[in-house]
Amino acid sequence: MAESKPQTFANHTRWDPWFHFFVIPIFVLGLLMSLVHFFAHITEGDRRDQIHAVLLILLALAFLILALKTRIYALKVQDRVIRLEEQLRLMRLLPEPLRSRIPELTEGQLCGLRFASDAELPKLAERALNEKLSRADIKKSIQSWRPDYWRV
Repeated sequence: MAESKPQTFANHTRWDPWFHFFVIPIFVLGLLMSLVHFFAHITEGDRRDQIHAVLLILLALAFLILALKTRIYALKVQDRVIRLEEQLRLMRLLPEPLRSRIPELTEGQLCGLRFASDAELPKLAERALNEKLSRADIKKSIQSWRPDYWRV
């Protein structure tokens, strides 16, 4: 996938405009408006209006949770695939003493290491194991960035 700007730590976060700037704001707005509706009918109106207002809150909350959980599921599947890809890549690139330590790497560490170039990977993987580096620390340590434009 051709990208015009090289990927770096500073710009590697992916924003999906339809999700982040349309779906989520609309669902949040729906929840806020249903809360306004509820508080407008809590002291006045009959019991049916109050029940209707509560149901609107639950529906708006359910849609918001559905959107967020759907996104989280996609990210979890992506992380599992990255974990497997990186374990295979590490088996190919790491020297023998480090290969046996691959299972010690956390999912977060493996996801961070995916951005390291092949030349840089062995030393960075060893640092991640010995210093217990976080995903963010690993990404910040990368000197030669290996872009991943296929992320969700």
